[in-house]
Amino acid sequence: MNSASRLLGDLRAPEISSALSSDSIIVLPLGAIEQHGPHLPLNTDYVVADAASRAAVERVGAETNAWLLPTLAYTKSNEHLWSAGTLSLSANTLMSVLDDIGRGVAATPAKRILFINGHGGNSALTAMMNREIRLKYGLQTFLAHPHMPADQGGSSSESELGMGVHGGMDETSVMLHLRPDLVDMSLAVRRVPKKLAENQQVRFGGRVAFGWLSNDFFADGHIGDPTGATAEIGARMFESCVQSLCEALREISVFDFGR
Repeated sequence: MNSASRLLGDLRAPEISSALSSDSIIVLPLGAIEQHGPHLPLNTDYVVADAASRAAVERVGAETNAWLLPTLAYTKSNEHLWSAGTLSLSANTLMSVLDDIGRGVAATPAKRILFINGHGGNSALTAMMNREIRLKYGLQTFLAHPHMPADQGGSSSESELGMGVHGGMDETSVMLHLRPDLVDMSLAVRRVPKKLAENQQVRFGGRVAFGWLSNDFFADGHIGDPTGATAEIGARMFESCVQSLCEALREISVFDFGR
């Protein structure tokens, strides 16, 4: 094993007992393969979750005893199943996958697992599995996001009226920074549900949640305004995200429920 590597998969089985300890953090990024409008690739969430998680573990993995698992590409994307190319696990399947991974981690000396979720459609399920895995296997469980979507309390650009939840300014900018070869800005168009933005309660980020599919609003399948996205904005956002994840890893490494 390369002594500088923090990739759990690079370890050989006999090295597990010496490399890992009770304060090790196992990091599992969650991506997705799903439609992201006409301008972004199917693997947008995978690319962002993978890159952010790798960068954070590279920076502070040795300091925090963090080890990175391969990014899970296929997750719960059923809000996009109307579109060819979307590959989605059912909720039950993803819960079983996370449970199985939790069982495997619990069989090592490590006692902490961090899910870094790059797809908003997984958030409720992974939050629930935090507690289920904690209860079933005794692990300390944590959930972070590279960027919190607007429908879950995060922010989006002013031009999006707080409605940029999928394939908008933020995601497009980060992808222009990470993988500009996969982005076609000539196909980027504004798709903001203005009427929804006028609501005080029933809206993205409002007090009243609602079920939605990504084509409920526009046939293009994205919700936001990617037209002003730039690689420079994306670089700043990505750096902020990585710094936040690094700080999260530092806090997780000494977390003790406030005792």
